[in-house]
Amino acid sequence: MSEVMQEILLPFGGTALGAACVFAARSPLHAKARRVLAGFAAGVMVAASIWSLLVPALEQAADMGRRAFLPAAAGFWLGVLFLLVLDRIIPHLHQRGEQPEGPPVRLKQTTMLILAVALHNIPEGMAVGVVLAGRMAGNETITATGALALSIGIAIQNFPEGVIISMPLQAEGVSKGRAFVYGVLSGAAEPLAALLTIWAAGFILPALPYLLGFAAGAMIYVVVEELIPETAIGEHSNLGMLFFAAGFTIMLALDVALG
Repeated sequence: MSEVMQEILLPFGGTALGAACVFAARSPLHAKARRVLAGFAAGVMVAASIWSLLVPALEQAADMGRRAFLPAAAGFWLGVLFLLVLDRIIPHLHQRGEQPEGPPVRLKQTTMLILAVALHNIPEGMAVGVVLAGRMAGNETITATGALALSIGIAIQNFPEGVIISMPLQAEGVSKGRAFVYGVLSGAAEPLAALLTIWAAGFILPALPYLLGFAAGAMIYVVVEELIPETAIGEHSNLGMLFFAAGFTIMLALDVALG
């Protein structure tokens, strides 16, 4: 159980470490740096969605023959729709966004920014939780090293997410200490989502292929809705694409080497 908790908290540690960069920063986060960090995080998430979630989902449904894609595809769409609904019902404000999303409420801008990042951290926590649940249940398609690879990969991509939330807040006048705390709080949704997913999976383990697809769909939603647009803001640059490829390659290497 201690190993499971370590793997649940590892991604959260990546967010906290990224948020801590606010103490070393001497200038606001440059637009090119934001593009690099968003592209890298997107690459890791796409690779994790494929090799750590969708491929195991397909393998577990192999006995369905030509219909083996159905659980992964159905779960994928449910994950996309789940995040779409959360985007509509939870008030939040994206970085560089002008209009808040979700129902109209009277909340501080910093609170809305934290909610936006926390909302998009939920799929990552779910991904870690469902893979760990499968491993704990003795599923042969999910190995201990494979689950560790996913936790490490998400921790790596959470580092830039911590930077992206804390440094812009500090540039807007929030103290470094408070910006760090807000950055850490934005990542708290991940371990909570992981624990809830493990608890829920204990009741519906036969649906594990659907849950793996669900987590993948939710993560891809975040990539397309939030991270990819961030790489294209401002003047044209290939930095976002290059670092997307770098993040994708690193996660691919982790999954193959440790899986």
